[in-house]
Amino acid sequence: MSKTDFKPGTMVYPLPAVMVSCGHTAEEQNIITVAWTGTVCSDPPMCYISVRPSRHSYDIIKRTGEFVINLTTEKLAKATDWCGVRSGKNFNKWEEMNLTPGEASVVKAPIIAEAPVHIECKVKEIIDLGVHHMFLADVVNVKVDNAYLDPETGKFNLKQAGPIAYLHGNYYQLGQLIGKFGWSVETKKAKKKRKQKESE
Repeated sequence: MSKTDFKPGTMVYPLPAVMVSCGHTAEEQNIITVAWTGTVCSDPPMCYISVRPSRHSYDIIKRTGEFVINLTTEKLAKATDWCGVRSGKNFNKWEEMNLTPGEASVVKAPIIAEAPVHIECKVKEIIDLGVHHMFLADVVNVKVDNAYLDPETGKFNLKQAGPIAYLHGNYYQLGQLIGKFGWSVETKKAKKKRKQKESE
């Protein structure tokens, strides 16, 4: 199989395209779209965002030590892109994109009410990596939209919200389910169940 070498670069795709909200007062509250984000630890729960120091939100997050990661959806795709290419220095992104700042449960930074999931974070450490600085943070609370909660099981169904991903400069809807965690290792119990169904 033929392969081609590229110069070193950020080719880990797809990525979540999230809108990060920050600021303690109504006057400074802002939104920044980030693709350099992810989980770094499950216990204790920790995540990160990487932001250029030149971005308007950088100083707000650095000073307040808080931010909220808001997961995005197909309906929020335009706002997600717009908030990534326009600066909070020049625009009130909330008003421009008809987004609603809501109250978080633990942090003072606002949530974006239209998003289905809000991950409230407190900055633990700021790491200078180069053109981006990483805000390593503790997850102190997660809020979810009740519209996507199954009333019988209490399980959260994010797929119903139409989540989007970022892939090499483009936004995409997520595709079809191909398996769940552990599906590649079928247990004896699962095999027995499957055979029973097949014989019915």
